[in-house]
Amino acid sequence: MKLVHRLAALALAGAAGPAAAGPPYLNNDPAPTDTGGWEIYLFSTGEGHASDVDVDNGVEFNYGPVEDVQVSATLPLSFSHSAGNGWDSGTGRVELGVKYRFFKDDRSHFSAAFFPKAVLPTSSLSHHKRTRFQLPIWMGKDFKRGASIFGGGGYNVNPGRGNRDFWQAGITFTQAVTRKFSLGAEIMQQGSDSVGGTAKTRADVGSIVRLSKNYGILVSAGPTWADHRTGYHFYAALGLFY
Repeated sequence: MKLVHRLAALALAGAAGPAAAGPPYLNNDPAPTDTGGWEIYLFSTGEGHASDVDVDNGVEFNYGPVEDVQVSATLPLSFSHSAGNGWDSGTGRVELGVKYRFFKDDRSHFSAAFFPKAVLPTSSLSHHKRTRFQLPIWMGKDFKRGASIFGGGGYNVNPGRGNRDFWQAGITFTQAVTRKFSLGAEIMQQGSDSVGGTAKTRADVGSIVRLSKNYGILVSAGPTWADHRTGYHFYAALGLFY
């Protein structure tokens, strides 16, 4: 089926083929998209405290042009709600990245990848108009009976007035319960991304539900601890793998 037909089916059916790792989790894994293959997500992700919330809705494309390489693009629309001002909306921050798996050992089922991303200053809701860069290394290992562990982290270049560069790291555990259903849990921590700010810790649980060979549903949610208060974050995606 041609790409345009696949995209139409995605928009109408809202479906996804689950990957081994990465979405819906905060941490990524070292496995790139299959060579010549696509991963397409329609997603909604957000973070907030009480009624104040920031939400991104959009589409993420991953493609494997050659072996051990994945190119990625995330195109969101942003929505923001505050108790005093109600809802506001606009363009989000476009993300462009390339994942390169530089190590893979089939005997131990361990691999590692470098996944740099550029976060472009395309958001109409943000006053920061500088490109940010994420420079993480992700590692992962698969075990028998459907268990896996992956995680890593790296340095984030966060220019702009009032901003500061920071490190982040995290780890995720997943378990296949059946051939069509898996569960996971994770934790991630990052340093302060602003002058006078505090570190941020996120934890969540997630699940991937396979609907068919190519389609599925991905969800995760959990608490966020930052600036001496507890908030929340969530992720939901409908996508397609082929």
